[in-house]
Amino acid sequence: MPIASGLTILDVGAGTGFLTIELAERCGSGSTVIAVDPWPTAMERLRRKVSQRRLTNVRLLQQDAATLDLPEASVDVIVSNLGVNNFDDPGAVLRVCARVARPGAALLLTTNLVGHMAEFYEVYREVLARTGQADRVDVLDAHINHRATVGSVGRLLEGAGFELVDVVTDSFRLRFADGSSLLRHHFIRLGFREHRLQFLNLHFVPWAAAGRIHQHEIQMAHPRHCFAHLTVEENLLTGAFT
Repeated sequence: MPIASGLTILDVGAGTGFLTIELAERCGSGSTVIAVDPWPTAMERLRRKVSQRRLTNVRLLQQDAATLDLPEASVDVIVSNLGVNNFDDPGAVLRVCARVARPGAALLLTTNLVGHMAEFYEVYREVLARTGQADRVDVLDAHINHRATVGSVGRLLEGAGFELVDVVTDSFRLRFADGSSLLRHHFIRLGFREHRLQFLNLHFVPWAAAGRIHQHEIQMAHPRHCFAHLTVEENLLTGAFT
């Protein structure tokens, strides 16, 4: 990750701004960080953080990154932490990133991979079968399989005109005392918000799953995102997209 004064940095899918704040502080007032996210609540929280820390080098844009109208070839570094697996149209967002990137700019992103939370989904599938909802397994599988693979992310990036320079994959485990602790954790509840569960017609199943696993410590493996470091070729920004 380039850390220097004088950079223009774009944080795509900034959320509540962990990366935005860190980069704004580490790169100093001579750099500018542009944070983009359509989520009003997250952007309001980020706005408060920026004010509390008295940062003058952060610009907030509450909008879909696919609609960005920044000048062409105006950004030195583009970052996105877990954004690509949440964009409505990741290809469109990445094409915008290519348009605004200066020649030689770097794009660094992370994403969850297929296999993320596999233990949770295995129990979920068992509970569907036990509660007479086997017809919903296909819906669950579709939800699981929307996750990225290294290959699918690579194709998206190359399709937008980026050259893939480096990929690093890793995994880590999250531990919970029991199933109820898992299901009540803030990030689990955030990831399975009520409207998503209603869409799946599975709104009661996680609590049924707790009955299956509440007696034991729970451990879940997470493929630790796909760290992709990319550069923009000179000819890409003159219209000769690869």
